[in-house]
Amino acid sequence: MQGATSFLCAMFLASAAQADAFSDSRGIWMRDDGNAKVSITQCGQQLCATNLWIGDTSKGEQAGDKLIMTLKPASQGTLTGKAYDPKRNRTYSMMLKVTNGGLTTRGCMAAGLICRNVRWTPAN
Repeated sequence: MQGATSFLCAMFLASAAQADAFSDSRGIWMRDDGNAKVSITQCGQQLCATNLWIGDTSKGEQAGDKLIMTLKPASQGTLTGKAYDPKRNRTYSMMLKVTNGGLTTRGCMAAGLICRNVRWTPAN
């Protein structure tokens, strides 16, 4: 019976860690270079990041662009999976890590040969 109780406790803690990573990632975030502000919200079973403001639109990013992230817990505070950009019709591998005072995202394409890390801080 103790083994079953330990298993249920571990499952509860894993579910709580998953809920924390998902809920802690939601909100309004400013990119570390100050060039973008996004809103991360729940959209169905996924998380969606929507550009609220873009400073430099020369790379084709615009307000209203959306990234649909299908993520699962990988470790405490870290979610991994895929992100789909409907504007460009591209899918990326994605990692989102919640840290004290912010979050970090890592998106990769071309089988992980091209990756970009971005740091985000809460927007006021």
